[in-house]
Amino acid sequence: MPMIQLTAPSGALTDQGRAEVQRELARALLRWEGAPDTAFFRAQAWSYLTELPARAQTTVEDDLPRFRIDVTVPEGALSDRRKSGLVEEATRIVLEAAGLTASDALRVWVLIHEQADGTWGAGGSVIRYADLKAPAKDTTGA
Repeated sequence: MPMIQLTAPSGALTDQGRAEVQRELARALLRWEGAPDTAFFRAQAWSYLTELPARAQTTVEDDLPRFRIDVTVPEGALSDRRKSGLVEEATRIVLEAAGLTASDALRVWVLIHEQADGTWGAGGSVIRYADLKAPAKDTTGA
């Protein structure tokens, strides 16, 4: 039940990038989490785009757009290797969506928030990581 949220200054994404970035980020998150490609898991991967108004983001140095990707996953869902892969792929996706190049990579920050087991609720119930692993295992045949 991962969530991913991109915060970007308004107008920083290309039209095509804005239309595609949320689904691309959600797909990347599911892949790196190791979730099976099923309708159930795709429907649980929520993706948000928050666009900031003009001049709502800046640095001391300049007013170039910066991008923040907040990823929320159950604790234990991402190994260090998977975190690294997700950060790399999510950065690339956002750079492409903004029409930027790899030289702009430091303008994209990825913050991974691991939700402690027993602190995530959905459908009126607490969801535990084991509750999610069981259906994932059943669909992969592992």
